[in-house]
Amino acid sequence: MKLKLLQVGEKVLREAARPLTREEILSDATQDLICSMQETLRDAPGVGLAAPQIGLPVQLAIIEDLPEYWRELSETDLATRERRAVPFHVIVNPRITHQSDDPIEFFEGCLSLAGFTASVCRSREVAVECLNEKGEARTIRASGWYARILQHEIDHLNGTLYVDRMDSRTFMSLENYKRYWKQSPKKAN
Repeated sequence: MKLKLLQVGEKVLREAARPLTREEILSDATQDLICSMQETLRDAPGVGLAAPQIGLPVQLAIIEDLPEYWRELSETDLATRERRAVPFHVIVNPRITHQSDDPIEFFEGCLSLAGFTASVCRSREVAVECLNEKGEARTIRASGWYARILQHEIDHLNGTLYVDRMDSRTFMSLENYKRYWKQSPKKAN
């Protein structure tokens, strides 16, 4: 079942989400929610979706970066962004335990700010401790675009949107981004 994506201005997008217990994670309701979130993410399409974006203030997000999303990117753009396929997975109660000191800046968007993009500086590498959909502890070490996705989704769980981190001079419609900046890895001035 596809879920409604909330847009900026909804209160739940600006609140810190609560952690889930292992029992809650394993419940039929949460397992069904994960399936519905996956359907919603693929329909959008997007590379990540946090529960607050569908109105639930819980620390659960899903991530999946499929190669068909990169069709319009050149090999050079993919390499510059360090973008590789990321299989579907769930992160629950995530916590960033390490961020590299080598930040990198790229344009990013958000399903909850439909139609806009901006340049955002994020750590190139992160380590994240979390639980998976079975309530099992795991540590994720990610770099490049995957690290960016993790940081973006974890921000959602803390009530932060990319507009809080963006270079405000680069904020623009997706239409203008495609027209003027899509082929440029550098930020707009």
